[in-house]
Amino acid sequence: MASSALKQASATLSPPTLQESQTNALLTLLNLNNPVEPNINPVQTSGKGTASLKVIAPSGPPVWKILVLDQHTKDVLATVLRVQDLRDVGVTLHVQLHSNRPPLPDVPAVYFVSPTLANIRRISQDLEKGLYESFHLNFVEPLPRALLEELAAAVARDGTGELVEQVLDQYLSFIAPSPSLFSLLPPTGAASTSTPNASAAPSAPSVPHSTYAILNSPASTEQQIDAEIERVATGLFSVIVTMGHVPIIRAPRGNAAEMIAKKLEQKIRDAILSSARSHTSSLFAQDASGLSNLQRPLLLILDRNIDLVPMLSHGWTYQALASDCLEMKLNRVVVSQPQKRAYDLDSKDFFWAKNAANPFPQVAEEIDAELNRYKQDAAEITRSTGVSDVNDIAQMDLSANAAHLKTAITQLPELTARKAVLDTHMNIATALLEEIKKRGLDELFSTEEAISKQSAQAILEFLRNPKADAHPTPVDKLRLVLVWYLSVPDNAISREDVAELEKELKAAGADVAAFEYVRRTREISKMTAPSALGGSSTPLPGTSTPGGELFKGFSALSNRLTDRLKDGGLENLISGVKNFLPANKLLPVTRLTEALMDPSAASNQSLQETDDYIFLDPRAPRNPNAGLGISGVGAPGGGAGGSGRSRRMAFSEGIVFVVGGAGYVEYGNLEEWAKKTGKRVTYGGTEIVDPGGFVRVLESLGKASS
Repeated sequence: MASSALKQASATLSPPTLQESQTNALLTLLNLNNPVEPNINPVQTSGKGTASLKVIAPSGPPVWKILVLDQHTKDVLATVLRVQDLRDVGVTLHVQLHSNRPPLPDVPAVYFVSPTLANIRRISQDLEKGLYESFHLNFVEPLPRALLEELAAAVARDGTGELVEQVLDQYLSFIAPSPSLFSLLPPTGAASTSTPNASAAPSAPSVPHSTYAILNSPASTEQQIDAEIERVATGLFSVIVTMGHVPIIRAPRGNAAEMIAKKLEQKIRDAILSSARSHTSSLFAQDASGLSNLQRPLLLILDRNIDLVPMLSHGWTYQALASDCLEMKLNRVVVSQPQKRAYDLDSKDFFWAKNAANPFPQVAEEIDAELNRYKQDAAEITRSTGVSDVNDIAQMDLSANAAHLKTAITQLPELTARKAVLDTHMNIATALLEEIKKRGLDELFSTEEAISKQSAQAILEFLRNPKADAHPTPVDKLRLVLVWYLSVPDNAISREDVAELEKELKAAGADVAAFEYVRRTREISKMTAPSALGGSSTPLPGTSTPGGELFKGFSALSNRLTDRLKDGGLENLISGVKNFLPANKLLPVTRLTEALMDPSAASNQSLQETDDYIFLDPRAPRNPNAGLGISGVGAPGGGAGGSGRSRRMAFSEGIVFVVGGAGYVEYGNLEEWAKKTGKRVTYGGTEIVDPGGFVRVLESLGKASS
């Protein structure tokens, strides 16, 4: 199994992130399932200082091979590997499984595909034609018994058994766009999980696969819901296997999260039992290191209905704005103006790694600082080599000082790469700035930050007369109303207010089906107001220093861009943009995570809420009176016995998974809490949804329910 290669990584000082573990497993798979050696470099601020993985050099030349993918596995690979990484492990050509491929009978082929009947039949045809020298078959998640038998029957019928070198389950059916962020693969045959947001494509008719829609739609059959819960549990099992630790599972009772938690626990139990019975190595790499019972991680599975607000609110961090304003899919951001260009933001992008979670004005300041640093370094090279411009190094007098020449040649590739990264972020920041100004996103953000203090009249006034010359889109207005409606207590909302707001939204051209759905849901479940739970939420405009400390970032960005935008275009853009620091508050998902990972710091209200969560330990014996399987802790295992208080434990590592979709606002809040407390938290969801996409899901539910 590729996952067994992760044992190699367990010896490093800090455990690998989920993204590193997945990259390691993929490189192992591409290296014909021979392990790769993790090569962790410290992250540098001005260069590609990311954790990379180097392949252990074989004694002879590399084995050149062809890689065969399908659409799903292409997404998994494209998120964490570049074409150059494929070259490094000897992949000379990557092709789609269902395309016409010429035979290459003297080249081995690595297949990395989904376990579907169509794929199995196509592989059987390739074997029959003898397209390649040997076949290494890797499936992104476990191959069901029926399909394995189908493949075996075809191989036996055609007598192609000697061509098949390996058939392996890889447990990699998830996408990890950031070191601590992941989403599951959509089911085969579904639209991709990430689509352009509503403002970019107002008439997009196709709603991508949405777990939230399936689990909450009155039209869903019991079979559909069961199939979805099985799919999510299988995807989560892949994540757990790749991380290599058996977690303690907690989930609220009485919803899809509980069903998924129980299904997942059974899968982990079966895997542990099966490896013990067959005396094969465990799927969970950390089991072999002897540390499996100490420092076990927490897996918290939550239902999206716990808190809809962060999925709809307007963010102010770099990654939240990029997800909201631009088309962001996997790790690719598409900027439409002035001309359409796509940029890759991955773990090798030092600026994105450092600034994705920062408030936007701070990012503008950072771009300025990095550009100055780049200019200084470039000036240093030109000064030492005597050329007038970095790009003229090639025309240097070769009789000049050889030492300076060597320095210039070694530093040039790194400088060029840095310049390319900074140009990318300059273009993205400019596009975001235009959207902020056009849609008044700074005003929307500051209004939502203090949403619990807003009256219905204040919201109506905002809808009728947006500040300055901002023009929020109909979807922006709808999102503001939804955030307000979900954040204020019941007694602050009258029927007249709701009717008035609905009338105003219709006048603005918004589809109120989403509002109707949220109202019905709130009436049924009486969703708890997050503001009551999350502490105060006031925006902090940068008032401590004259003019606001962070405002400098905008003027700095504009100075750098004046040559690109003549007539002070950007100056005019920036002049009206307000400067805010996001309020220091915990969103409900972060608050619940704190209650389970760090109970001593949590509020009593949070603890009472989480004490009632189910507690599943896949390692504990089924007998509820037996211990936890953790030395020194005697709380009962299983889902039933034992009081909630006795189950309170501190965890240093956790995985938070939201059934129904994850969003960048919530991710940023959780990441900030983890950084402050020194915890390691990985956040994920069935899909990563931008706010416009989530509004469309709510609209489709509103129409289905009416």
